[in-house]
Amino acid sequence: MADTTERWSEIEHLPEWDEEFYHIYTAKKFGKWVMMKTLRPELAENPRYQTMIEQEFDVRYSLAHPNIIMINDFEDVPGVGRCIVTDDVYGDSLAKLIKEKKVEERHLQQLRHQLVDALDYIESKHIVHQPLSPNNIIFTENIGNLKLIDVGYEQRPSLSHQSVADDIYNYGTVLNAALDACSGEYPELRRVARKCTDPDKRKRYHNLQQVHLGLENRRASQIYIVIIAFLLVMIALLVWLSVKPL
Repeated sequence: MADTTERWSEIEHLPEWDEEFYHIYTAKKFGKWVMMKTLRPELAENPRYQTMIEQEFDVRYSLAHPNIIMINDFEDVPGVGRCIVTDDVYGDSLAKLIKEKKVEERHLQQLRHQLVDALDYIESKHIVHQPLSPNNIIFTENIGNLKLIDVGYEQRPSLSHQSVADDIYNYGTVLNAALDACSGEYPELRRVARKCTDPDKRKRYHNLQQVHLGLENRRASQIYIVIIAFLLVMIALLVWLSVKPL
């Protein structure tokens, strides 16, 4: 069996990816690219933070969603420390794309569908997570998949109303920032973002299902028009058949 020095290679610290309590690394494990997060050196021997990273691993290991970074292992890495090992999601953060004014329509469509689906999934698992922001939304380097990182550290019997409300408000803030950095005009998305962040909390969406409906409003309206038109045709046909002489 290979020892740990053969297991790991090309380990590199990614300072721009670091989180509040963690350092982030990229590396190859048995020749396959992965990413790792480990406690900052000044926190590594603190029992409180050791418990925190262990709890985060336990909570996130069971998650399985195409737009959420997948957890693979929790192990000691030579020269780095005890790490949560994840799939490789190296790429551009939404924060970087916003800063460089490189947000494109494809990114908006992913925020419109995939990001809301990922948030809905996390909420269905009753997971408390860091506030949604452009920094924890990644578009992978080669394929451009949307991946949500830093997605949870505690699982509860249920989520508070405030947690759900915060997700909706933060989603609106993220969507607004992305729209500001995109050259096109997207009035429907802007309308949803405004409703998510309305100063009057009573006017905001109350759950992610309402956000879904808001985002799909145009297509839903088209479906309703088609259904109504079909019903009118059927009614006209029935009327014609009823008055047609035998």
